[in-house]
Amino acid sequence: MQNESAGSLGVNSSYRNYVLVMLTIVYVFNFVDRQLLVILQESIKKELHLSDTQLGMLSGFTFAIFYVAMGVPIARLADKANRRNIIGIALSLWSLMTACSGLARNFFQLLLARIGVGVGEAGGSPPAHAMISDYFPPEKRSTALSFYSTGIYIGMLVGFLMGGYLNQYLGWRTAFFVLGIPGVLFSILFYTTVKEPRRGATDLNITRISQPHSFAQVLRLLFSKKTFVFLALATGFHAFCIYGLLNWAPSFLSRLHGMAKSEIGVSLGLIIGIGGGLGSLVGGLLTDRFGKKDKQQYLRIPAYAIIMSIPFVAGALFLKNSFSSLVCIGVFNFLYSMYLGPSITVVHSLVPAHMRALASAILFLILNLIGLGFGPLVVGMLSDLLAHSLGTESLRWAMSGIIPVSILSVVLFFISARKMALDMNLK
Repeated sequence: MQNESAGSLGVNSSYRNYVLVMLTIVYVFNFVDRQLLVILQESIKKELHLSDTQLGMLSGFTFAIFYVAMGVPIARLADKANRRNIIGIALSLWSLMTACSGLARNFFQLLLARIGVGVGEAGGSPPAHAMISDYFPPEKRSTALSFYSTGIYIGMLVGFLMGGYLNQYLGWRTAFFVLGIPGVLFSILFYTTVKEPRRGATDLNITRISQPHSFAQVLRLLFSKKTFVFLALATGFHAFCIYGLLNWAPSFLSRLHGMAKSEIGVSLGLIIGIGGGLGSLVGGLLTDRFGKKDKQQYLRIPAYAIIMSIPFVAGALFLKNSFSSLVCIGVFNFLYSMYLGPSITVVHSLVPAHMRALASAILFLILNLIGLGFGPLVVGMLSDLLAHSLGTESLRWAMSGIIPVSILSVVLFFISARKMALDMNLK
């Protein structure tokens, strides 16, 4: 089956895997540049005299607004135009704007640079998701998309390790320069070696591939499926927890555990990078395996993982020992990361191949608006509100608000799994 699918594309299996690796590296750059601010934010806060609310806006809300606003029109273009070219241009733009962040002298200038990063990164994932679904057949897509999603955690590993080291010894401005420029250079290699796949090449039914479609048509199709409605909310609230915890983890370890910048970078980089990457791969492998007999397992397995993560979230926040807290961060991050590949796979199964980039963009619009937009911001605002009465403990209690939101996301994942039986005519 593997060779047959590859042959239908006019490429061999090795090249198909090469493209997956290249797309994953692009995603690594995406999250290096997106999350670099997180490991640098305590130094930036001191030099630019920022509040936690402003930090939450920089690492979350403002970035997310422009990311999701541009994601839909770029994905609309990607469903018609060359997706390889769009990804290459987007990578160059967000990498350049990351480097420009090192030139900021005040909150407003850094805000503008972050807006540029958000606009650029909007052209990354939806076209990549669509390309992967055209390179890999349905029974392998969750694993392939989960492998791609490991780019999130490898990016965090590189960003935290390198960002923490550069911040400690050369300053936060140098960190933006050093980690921003390589993405511009890699975009040239990506453009010259990656081929655009034929749309729907690995699908059994491709009769509707060339049909034109509008944003409104895709939106109506997706929202006619209750599976998508509940899944989009489930992933959104789960992302709220992820960003609310991980974006504030460096500040938490600095303020509550007194860890040094470089120590935080190394610890979080290894824990989040390795644990999250493994969790993403395991989530894809488990759902592709058990989903063969029961498609609802694509959403139930992430829900079970979130349930198991809740005690470790509490342990990470309330255990006084730094090592124990870091271990808990690693475990809940492993469990938290199992959701994305399977979720994208389900969304792609709800629409024809020529709508996949736009379907991904709509999912990411909801996911990032709720999660990235409000997760860090709400935690930052709560921390500022509680600071007068709790002091440095305010951040701990602000982050603990994530726990009930995790429970809500579990309920939504299970509801979405039940709705699959109707939307996909499962027995």
